[in-house]
Amino acid sequence: MKIGIIGAGNIGGNLTRRLTALGHDVSVANSRGPHTLTALAEETGATPVPVEQAARGAEIVVVTIPLKRIPDLPSGVLDGAADGVAVIDTGNYYPRRRDGRIAGIEDEGRTESRWTEGHLGHPVIKAFNGTYAQDILDRHRPAGAPDRQALPVAGDDEAAKAKVRALIDELGFDTVDAGGIDDSWRQQPGTPVYGLRAGVDGVTKALAQASPERPEDFRG
Repeated sequence: MKIGIIGAGNIGGNLTRRLTALGHDVSVANSRGPHTLTALAEETGATPVPVEQAARGAEIVVVTIPLKRIPDLPSGVLDGAADGVAVIDTGNYYPRRRDGRIAGIEDEGRTESRWTEGHLGHPVIKAFNGTYAQDILDRHRPAGAPDRQALPVAGDDEAAKAKVRALIDELGFDTVDAGGIDDSWRQQPGTPVYGLRAGVDGVTKALAQASPERPEDFRG
């Protein structure tokens, strides 16, 4: 499968490593340009590209950059993607530590991923946002393993969600359907499932325990 990754930090870099190891054709981009991705490309066989080219021909695009940088993405960043492309949003809102206050999230009550959708102009699937980056490399397990970790996955496009859940299964993790994007507050920072290392039952329980009120530490 052709996969585009926008962002080569901890999550983006480790997804590049695992997805290329599984045989996928991965293009990876960051804000600093392809020349800064030489080492990652040599390590993995991924193709470093400008951000504008990351989605070309891709069946899945992963957007894994700081939330405050979403509005800076080039217009039409998803142009040229394959029909039915699934866009994974791994983003989190950290108003005090990194992003500053985003009115569209705090004043308008939108979830982080609904806000991101508005800037991308395309539906997203929220996944990996509460996953430790190193776990992508170290904690994958075969299907049916008793210690297989589960990840929550939220989104409105059922076909895209199914595609993303199948990819996560291939990566070595179970998934739990966390509802639509307007339900994705259940997996935002400060919720019980955020950073949780648990199986399907534990993740399902944690999602049910979430409160819609944003914790004080995650308000601008």
